[in-house]
Amino acid sequence: MTAVRSPVVASAAGARAHVRSLVREHWRGPSGPPAEEAVCDLLLVTSELVTNAIRHGGGLTRFEVTLVPEGVRLDVHDHSDAVPPAAYGQSPRPRPGGDGGYGWPLIAGLARDIRVERRREGGKAIGVLVPLR
Repeated sequence: MTAVRSPVVASAAGARAHVRSLVREHWRGPSGPPAEEAVCDLLLVTSELVTNAIRHGGGLTRFEVTLVPEGVRLDVHDHSDAVPPAAYGQSPRPRPGGDGGYGWPLIAGLARDIRVERRREGGKAIGVLVPLR
């Protein structure tokens, strides 16, 4: 397991570039390099988590990547105490004219072991495991 606290990440594009680089250089899964489809899923989840922190969470405060045998664990911290409404349930597809977009349903469909924790010092941390195969 390799835990990496990222350099300052200020955008979804920066987070994606950092994650792609770490996977390319350091991930050693039991069955060899990850499939390109799995990497695309990982980058999509990365984008959604970071974008949500920036747009809805008052800004990104911390971004961590941990490489594990099953895939990649992402931990994203922001300033908001608000927990996404669908965080612990089935995340329905958005309705036209309704609140919310496709981000959380994508995260819920592509990631495992989703955790949302309010932080004692304020804000929240969202952690997910994205499998690589």
